[in-house]
Amino acid sequence: MNYSMIRYVLLKVVELTGALMTLPMMVAAVYGEWEDAEMFAVLVICCFLIGFIGGKVFRPVNRVFFAREGFVVTALSWLLISMIGALPFVLSGTTVSYVDALFETVSGFTTTGASILKDAGAVRYGVQFWRCFTHWIGGMGVLVFMLAILPMADGYSMHLMRAESPGPAVGKFVPRVKDTAKILYVIYIGFTLIEIVLLKIAGLNLFEASTLTFSTVGTGGFSLVSSGCKNYPLAAQTIMTVFMALCGINFSVYYLILTKRFKEAWHCDEMRWYLIAMLGSGSLIAVNIYRAGLVATPYLAFHHAMFTVSSIMTTTGFATLDYNVWPQFSRTLLFILTLIGACAGSTGGGLKFSRLVILVRNVRNELIFTIHPKSMRRVMMDGHSVEGTTVKSVSAYLACYVFIFFGSFLIISTDGFDFETNISAIAATFNNVGPGLNMVGPIGNYGGFSDLSKIVMILDMLAGRLEIMPLLTLFSFRTWKK
Repeated sequence: MNYSMIRYVLLKVVELTGALMTLPMMVAAVYGEWEDAEMFAVLVICCFLIGFIGGKVFRPVNRVFFAREGFVVTALSWLLISMIGALPFVLSGTTVSYVDALFETVSGFTTTGASILKDAGAVRYGVQFWRCFTHWIGGMGVLVFMLAILPMADGYSMHLMRAESPGPAVGKFVPRVKDTAKILYVIYIGFTLIEIVLLKIAGLNLFEASTLTFSTVGTGGFSLVSSGCKNYPLAAQTIMTVFMALCGINFSVYYLILTKRFKEAWHCDEMRWYLIAMLGSGSLIAVNIYRAGLVATPYLAFHHAMFTVSSIMTTTGFATLDYNVWPQFSRTLLFILTLIGACAGSTGGGLKFSRLVILVRNVRNELIFTIHPKSMRRVMMDGHSVEGTTVKSVSAYLACYVFIFFGSFLIISTDGFDFETNISAIAATFNNVGPGLNMVGPIGNYGGFSDLSKIVMILDMLAGRLEIMPLLTLFSFRTWKK
């Protein structure tokens, strides 16, 4: 285990956290919130000094690290940036306890959007900006951002990208990992700027457009008010629907489009199943809520259904209507979509459509093998054979997912809330969606849970964002054994 390299990366994460806090510091100063501006300034200076001086003093001689170090440093980096990122909530008085602040921060960085705040509209501008900005930071990944801007050992940095990027398999667009990280962020920043401009045109002010964009392209879901997005113009809601759907697609598809490889982009199996599921689910829910008399016109039914489906499937968590009052069919379908999530290589969470496609095709092959024992079939994706190790990793992931899901559900059940609240709370936090059903629905919050339940859901949010394995490696004896 290369401890010196792990320490060096963690110190750079501290330094990076300080640099990122300069933006909310400036926002607080612009709006005349001088106490918050000073608070952010102190945190920026402390983080920079610790990271910069520590990086100079403890500069590693050996920069070689492998998968084990990659998984460990990724999990520790997310824990560290969350612990530091929680300080503005406590120091500003936004939250009373540090556990609440940590819950809100982890929910932000993991792009979950689950909140313990009863009145999000009462949060001051600087802290509100930081709250939504955590979605944007965590959407593409903290270490992916570091790979794009910092000099790292490129031959080994792929281990960091694999540990942090969502999906059963992670590849490079170009030979160098650093260039791959830059391409990802160019696409990410492009989406961000385009949506800010469009939301401004739709009638939102710059602060609203920026913070909602951070939550949209990061597929997070923190809104500026507890009522969600229902009071924004229909044009703004439509723009958000489109960008939520776009950011739920594997970003490698956009790279293929940029390089004019349109045929390869269209033949992405995962993207096609994702779009079919989104349009199909939206249409079914639209018919269901219109026939129930919950919306006035078929157009509004389709508008709100597609917004909600896009929000849930991409694990964003925005809402224009309280879907707690929708018919049982619509609520059940939304719960299923909560578990599936978006595409691998996107900013969304959940099981991912790629894993679902691999599992379904593997089951089909096993069924054929049962009938024809001498047959030889491979799992195919995008016209290529999926490696056996990838199929095994998907099965292992599903097993870990089931154990953690029901273990967490059992623990938080001790708080005494109803079945739908508890199971949807775990589904929403573990899959990085945010809102669930009943008490934790789109107009509810997680403030009523005990500290123990909040800590369980904090770990679930981190496990869901890091695809379980990096976090589990911290608790494995073999990780630390020579």
